[in-house]
Amino acid sequence: MSTASDAPRRISLPTILMFAAGSLPLAGMGTAISISVQPYFAQDLGVGLIPLALALFWVRMLDLGVDPVLAVIMDRTKTPVGRYRAWMLAGAPILMIGVWQLFMAKKGIGVGYLIIWYLVYALASSMVGLARAAWSANLVTKYDQRARFYGYLGFISVIGVLIVLGTPVVSGLFIKHPNNVHLMGWTVLALVPIATGITALVREPVNPDVTTPHQRFEVRDYWAIASKPEVLRLFFSQFALTLGPGWMANLYLFFFTNARLFTQPQAYALLIVYIVAGTFGAPIIGYIGGRFGKHRTLITATLCYSLGLCTVVVAPKGDTTWGLLVGVPVMLWCGFMANGFDLMTGAMMADVGDQVRLEQGKERMALLYAVTGLAGKLAAAGAVIIAYPLLAAIGYQPTLGVHNTPAALNGLTIVFITGPIFWVVLGGLCFLGWKLDAHKHATIREELEARDAMLAQHGGLDPGIP
Repeated sequence: MSTASDAPRRISLPTILMFAAGSLPLAGMGTAISISVQPYFAQDLGVGLIPLALALFWVRMLDLGVDPVLAVIMDRTKTPVGRYRAWMLAGAPILMIGVWQLFMAKKGIGVGYLIIWYLVYALASSMVGLARAAWSANLVTKYDQRARFYGYLGFISVIGVLIVLGTPVVSGLFIKHPNNVHLMGWTVLALVPIATGITALVREPVNPDVTTPHQRFEVRDYWAIASKPEVLRLFFSQFALTLGPGWMANLYLFFFTNARLFTQPQAYALLIVYIVAGTFGAPIIGYIGGRFGKHRTLITATLCYSLGLCTVVVAPKGDTTWGLLVGVPVMLWCGFMANGFDLMTGAMMADVGDQVRLEQGKERMALLYAVTGLAGKLAAAGAVIIAYPLLAAIGYQPTLGVHNTPAALNGLTIVFITGPIFWVVLGGLCFLGWKLDAHKHATIREELEARDAMLAQHGGLDPGIP
């Protein structure tokens, strides 16, 4: 059995794939919620844009403090099955209940129903997502290998999105007028227990200083994290880089079917092209990040993504001969670049986690990922809270579809394009002047590994959980 103080910590490709399996349902359901489920509520179940935005607003307001509290408890948890593994296993069944109630919702639901079940879904997502994020940061510790590791995780996440969002495309070949949201829900429900079980088989490392006795809750330690410049940059960047693509996702079907005149199957096909680009985009961007620097790679990806998105409005519409053919390379380009956002910020936060552990002598990985998790939740809500009322203000009505007024459809186009471009560029610019590069991280790891080896040798500490 390897110990947590092995330096540098490496894992095999089969182990990476086993750990990454847990992201299959998480990535798929998260994308489906934004792209399909929320428009389904508005267009098919008759929930208005304003009530839907109101429900999501209250969910995020009530959910704001959940991630930090969970993270503090997670980082201090000790169980026979591990620290983060235990939380992942506990959250999975709760997540399945939330998925069932949202994906299988029926006509007549109101704001109260949405608030309750979005809260259940959000709590379970935090339990599973935070546990996986903190666990992943301790699996690989070298700067360049960590970037590639997160590239593999991004690759498997894309596969999960393809499995879930590919359901409507496949079902359309065999079933006339299927309920695509229900089918995606069943797919997620099948994936959660299988994928979670596979990930649970991976060994969870425990850093030696985590098991040092008599740890106490020190408020100043948490304030030092919250005010740390690197953490603040990652928070604001994660907010912007989640809000931009999330904004686009929430308006995607409206824009492509109503303003660009693609059929719904064509829109889903283009979406799959966008997602497929990530299957090779994630590992390639992960490699580039390890080779040339994560922050430089992220800034470049945000600028390239925004340039690609500009071409969407000048490409031929879906009712023309060239519409679908021209749309494919545009979506490939944007999808390739977008997959660099989360994997680079995740890898960079893992580097910051090493820096914090060196400074404080305590494990804070879950808390650090709670910071970006909080930013992501605020942004996901903002994508709806800002975009949907904007659509209502310009006169766009989802139930009218292509029969909206020209002014409303033009407004839909402007809202769809400007929001993502603004936020994505802003998210990349947060890393101008970033100092935690490969050289600095290598120095941090050397000091950590020397201290971990000393603690493991003289402190009588459990080196890991098998």
